[in-house]
Amino acid sequence: MNSTDRKARSVTILGATGSIGQSSLKLVDAAPDQFNVEVLSAQNNVAQLAELARKHAASIAVIGDPAKKDTLSAMLADTNTTVLAGTDGLQEAARFPTDVVIAGIVGAAGLAPTLAAVERGAIVGLANKECLVCAGDLFMTAVNRHGTTLLPVDSEHNAIYQVFDFNAPESVSKITLTASGGPFRSASLVDLERVTPERAVKHPNWSMGPKISVDSATLMNKGLEVIEAWHLFPVEKEQIDVIIHPQSVIHSMVSYVDGSVLAQLGSPDMKTPISYALNWPSRMDSGVTTLDLAGIARLDFEEPDENRFPALKMARQALQTGGGAPTILNAANEVAVEFFLNGALAFLDIPKLVESVLSNISIEPLESLDHVMEVDAKARVEATQRASRRN
Repeated sequence: MNSTDRKARSVTILGATGSIGQSSLKLVDAAPDQFNVEVLSAQNNVAQLAELARKHAASIAVIGDPAKKDTLSAMLADTNTTVLAGTDGLQEAARFPTDVVIAGIVGAAGLAPTLAAVERGAIVGLANKECLVCAGDLFMTAVNRHGTTLLPVDSEHNAIYQVFDFNAPESVSKITLTASGGPFRSASLVDLERVTPERAVKHPNWSMGPKISVDSATLMNKGLEVIEAWHLFPVEKEQIDVIIHPQSVIHSMVSYVDGSVLAQLGSPDMKTPISYALNWPSRMDSGVTTLDLAGIARLDFEEPDENRFPALKMARQALQTGGGAPTILNAANEVAVEFFLNGALAFLDIPKLVESVLSNISIEPLESLDHVMEVDAKARVEATQRASRRN
């Protein structure tokens, strides 16, 4: 059945004012007969959330900051939109029966609501790394138990998903995540010592939020994606490779035992993988510019330099260690990036801070979501204390 033949698909967008949410809404706006936006959330941007809720006549609008609930309620008082707030409100909204949930909340805050969507068996377009990095075993157990269709929205994992033979995983020899290398791919250590937040958030290819842009600049983003890939695809940890590809045209590759390598290519625009999740299993016109290989003229590749960018190696080690190690890695990194963006931590001190936190918190198996959040909170306190002492 073509997408134009079916009834309109109902949609929840968690993180509607972020980059993923905004790209999702552009796709919805371009195909108004195919989608109905029922649930929208934002962390702090009350005015934009209220505007979006009005525009789409949303059933539910959720503000992450509970202190702003009254303001949002006043702005939507003359509508039929139900206003919710805080962690409990996000989880309640995620349980609202829509067809597709785009999980675009950045950070550990997105874990509980995304899990709530998984537990009702929705189609979940996953753009939140922390669900798999912090609680991958618990999260995937829930996905399998509830029969959830989990569609990765990260361009790299979405690319692998499109070309991975799930019917014969034994035929796969390795998967390769591509990385642009970020804005400082060729920078010397001396130059990296002088990196400012303004420079770090200017990604050469992708339009992303500040946190993920910094993660791309440190290559921590790619390290987190390695951890995600291990949970998403039936491969061994040693079968996950990373290669630098500055043009960001090949989004990732799957190598097979017969020597074939299947790659997904496209212009570097997040609307492509988001559209894949929104309209799955059919494809839709995303409005993304058709790839012009002749115009690009060349595709370059190089090995990542783990001496200048140790975050990638650190993430691999956390994956090997298992238990709460990836949770600690992620929490410490979030704190370090926040300090860096506020001008209170040097760029090269981001991975150093993460490593010091990993070395000073005992690693143990994670038994529940509450346990995940406990370890996450402990790592944040440790990271904050250590970052503060550096100033």
